[in-house]
Amino acid sequence: MAAAARPPPALSVTPAAQSASGRGRAQPMGAGQGRAMAELSGGSEPVAVPLWPPGESPPSFQYSPDSVPGADGEIDPTEITFPGCSCRSSSCAAPECSCLGRGDNYSGPCLRGAEQEGFARPVFECNALCQCGESCPNRLVQRGLRLRLQVFRTPRKGWGVRALEPVPRGTFVCEYAGEVLGTAEARRRMQAQSPQDANYIIAVREHLHDGRVLQTFVDPTRVGNVGRFLNHSCEPNLFMVPVRVDSMVPRLALFAATDIPAGEELSFDYSGRFHNSPGGSKEHTPLEEDNRLRKPCYCGSPTCASFLPWDSSLFSTPDSSP
Repeated sequence: MAAAARPPPALSVTPAAQSASGRGRAQPMGAGQGRAMAELSGGSEPVAVPLWPPGESPPSFQYSPDSVPGADGEIDPTEITFPGCSCRSSSCAAPECSCLGRGDNYSGPCLRGAEQEGFARPVFECNALCQCGESCPNRLVQRGLRLRLQVFRTPRKGWGVRALEPVPRGTFVCEYAGEVLGTAEARRRMQAQSPQDANYIIAVREHLHDGRVLQTFVDPTRVGNVGRFLNHSCEPNLFMVPVRVDSMVPRLALFAATDIPAGEELSFDYSGRFHNSPGGSKEHTPLEEDNRLRKPCYCGSPTCASFLPWDSSLFSTPDSSP
């Protein structure tokens, strides 16, 4: 905990492989069932998450606004291990607040410093043990979804997410929530997939100033939220930041990288290159035998790399992994 509170790490967000072209492909549904599925979250989010077009829905999964322990039970993201701040005010302020002293914080509903290029900085929100109230402005991601988002079927990429309202730069958009896995279980799941399977597993690597690397694996395949439908782009309009609330297990929060007009598809770079220094990503150059697992990229940006980012680390054995 102390190490993470020192100079900020560079953040490398890399996919364990990458999401399949057309991941979450829609299945036709009857009219009655389509109406029942018109809202994705089942009322578990503060705002509704509608689906488009009517009468169709993604393959079944369990919706959860927050990350949950994986089937291996190795990591519990709901465990409270951080001490709370002793601020008596309902609005914490630096440098008095111990939570704000650990990393970046917010300016209203936006991430402070989002207009700056460079390293993604860690964020520590006030937690369940803090003396400040629920109205403290340093409680943003934990409050859940606030923007009106829609999950919609795209022409070539399966399902995607778009905003139904303008999103100012730096605004918290949504979390990438799912099962938090240990390395062994993440590797087992990856190696059990076929090239045709859609992959949702994200490997987040935070590079600390002393050379250590913190790894977090999140898999929203079976349990997840609206973030599981975000597509990759080589020129994304979102970037991911690890936000810690109750423990060192981060919430994977996505913020607007630019002003986003209503109706524009939301995306982030699966390799984690955005807001990171050159070389900060751990994306690997695939070997010839790995090319069969690569998926085409349909982002359509002028700088499109033609393939989704690749990271073969979870396909290697523990002894040979980087």
